[in-house]
Amino acid sequence: LLIRNSLRYVPYKDMKSVASDLKVIYRAISLDQAEEALLIFSDKWDKKYPAISRAWHKNWSNIITIFDYPDEIRKIIYTTNAIESLNSVIRKSINNRKIFPNDQSALKVVYLAIQKASQKWTMALHDWRAAMNRFAIEFDERFY
Repeated sequence: LLIRNSLRYVPYKDMKSVASDLKVIYRAISLDQAEEALLIFSDKWDKKYPAISRAWHKNWSNIITIFDYPDEIRKIIYTTNAIESLNSVIRKSINNRKIFPNDQSALKVVYLAIQKASQKWTMALHDWRAAMNRFAIEFDERFY
């Protein structure tokens, strides 16, 4: 989401190069490499687009939590399309019914909406098997 918000400030002619420089940050192997890549990005682009590195520095404490996970899991985490699709399904199901008699009825509507939407989701995430293996290793008692 931060990448998409960062690219709001960038005209089309610079979008590919800015996006590739941001990719170096969040695909870094370690936190130290990510910090170094952020400094390089700032040096390169702050004259044209200072708001981007300012936003990244401001949110850095939230961004760095991704480096607590191995690379296989990070690839799944920063692929947000599936998450945004799920949020869209939930928003649409709730907005269609505005008022619920209780929390349980809202939960049932969300559950049914997810069940119906999941029938359309047939494409597997890239590298999902490697991520599942890593989830099983990292979160053995919670992943089955």
